[in-house]
Parts: sequence; structure tokens; C-alpha cells
Amino acid sequence: MGFHELSRHKPVLVDKVLYYLNLQPGKIYLDVTFGSGGHTRAILEKEPQCDVVAMDWDAQILEKYGPPLKAEFEDRLRLLWGNFALLYKIAKRERIGPFDGILADFGTSLIQITERPGFSIYRDTPLDMRMSPAHQRLTASELVAKASARKLQEVFWQFGEERYAKHVAQAIVKERLQRPIKTTRQLAHLIERIIPFHKRDKIHPATKIFQALRIYINKELENIRAFLAASVLLLKPGGQLVCICFHSLEDRLVKQFFQEKKEEGKLIILTKKVVVPSKEEIQENPSARSAKLRAAKLVVKEG
Repeated sequence: MGFHELSRHKPVLVDKVLYYLNLQPGKIYLDVTFGSGGHTRAILEKEPQCDVVAMDWDAQILEKYGPPLKAEFEDRLRLLWGNFALLYKIAKRERIGPFDGILADFGTSLIQITERPGFSIYRDTPLDMRMSPAHQRLTASELVAKASARKLQEVFWQFGEERYAKHVAQAIVKERLQRPIKTTRQLAHLIERIIPFHKRDKIHPATKIFQALRIYINKELENIRAFLAASVLLLKPGGQLVCICFHSLEDRLVKQFFQEKKEEGKLIILTKKVVVPSKEEIQENPSARSAKLRAAKLVVKEG
């Protein structure tokens, strides 16, 4: 997104999502990352005789964007609040599944970036970063205030792959002795003093640090691992699993999971190479530039 952020969230790789889900009449699909409902709407419009179960763990987003789609598509759409890491438990509790296709878009929605405190480098808000306060207690400001320099360095390197992780961690520890770091602007300005950058750079120097904090606070990689394990248990034979990632850590998890399940004879990988947006889509929707899509199909067992 560079130094500009969009005011609304556009779903990415929509045509590819619809292609790899292989929509069919009378089938049921699961969107575990509802967001503003862009992908869910596309599925319901593309195949007028299918049904969708859509879930999101951000209750505010679900309450804001869910009702209009529910009113429009009525019984064809069911909305659920929940963390996709708990997908198997939610499915059993709500008596849903198995599904003919499952979609997960792991990208942080621009709605969350613009409306949730702590996500945006460009808006001065409390350094919170919890996607769902009901599911998480620890905030980014608490981590920044209490973690050791070594712990912060580990977080910044492991989840942000930030080459200046050590320098930023040391600067935070030094700064908090003088004053607490409680807002996004405080942290962004501190990082600007540490990490070299030019105004022509496409991304803000604090981007990887903010990414690392967000992933750590929300346990994003742990959640993805749990989701992937549950997804193969909730697909019908021949059902498709479509995952959209936005950085290498997520994509690596999905790629490795697909490969492991292929070797176990459980999945057929449909995307021999990772699918990325066209130049035209990136021009229309700059937030799509990092998107990577992978898809697989549950093996149909003979006999």
C-alpha cells in the first residue's frame, strides 16, 4: 500500500477464487474470513443455486457488513462469529459441514486497518492491534512496554523478517525509560529514526515491525496451522480448499501443508505455481500486490 491507504476493502483475486472453488448448483461453501463480504458476495452471485456459510472473528465487522448481505441473500447465507483456528469446534457446535469448498483470505482487511486501533501506521491510534479483543488480552502497547530487548528482537525478526530488528528493539527499550510508547505515531516515528528510508520507498520503514507485532499479538501463524488441519476434516471428497496469503510466512505454511497432505495421499495440489494478481488488478487495487493464492482438492477415495 505504500504511503497511501484505501478507504475501502476490495476482495482480491476474485476470478481465481471462483475458478478454483469450482462452484456448482446445490453445493455449500465456507468463507472463514468474511471481512466486508466481497468474496462471499461474489460466490453467491456467481452461482445462484449454492449456499454459503461465512464467518469472521471480528464481531464489529460481522455486525456492520453481515446484515445487508443477509437481507439480500436470505437463507442462502449463514453468518457465524468465530476464530477460524477453532473451525472444527465451531462446525461441530453449529452442526455445519462438510463443505464442497472452503476459502480463507489471510490478509488483514483494510477495514480493520482503518477502523481498528493500532493497525495503521498512518493514523494515530492506541497501539492495540487486537483483531478480536474478545479472543486476545495482550495488546501491542503492553508487549512493547514489558518485553525484553531480546524478546522484541525475536518477534521482529521471526514474524517481520526485519533486518534492523535488534536496533529497533534496543531503541524501544531505551525510549520507554523516558516515556511509555502508547500510540501508533509514537512507534512509527521512533522506527523512522532507526531504519533508513527514502520518500520514494514504496513501503513505510515501520511496515515490517507493525506486521510482526500484529502477527504475534493475534497468533496469526498458529491460527493458520489450526485452520489448515481442520479444513481437510471438513471438506467433502473432491472439495476444494483455496487460501490467499499476503506474506511469505503465511504462504510458506500453506505450501508446506499442501505438500505434506499430497505426500500422505490426502490432497491434490491444483496450483502448480502460486497464483498472483494481474498488473491490471494491482493498478485497480494496490492492496492486492502481495496476494498469493494456492488451491488444493481433497482426494476422492475409491471403494
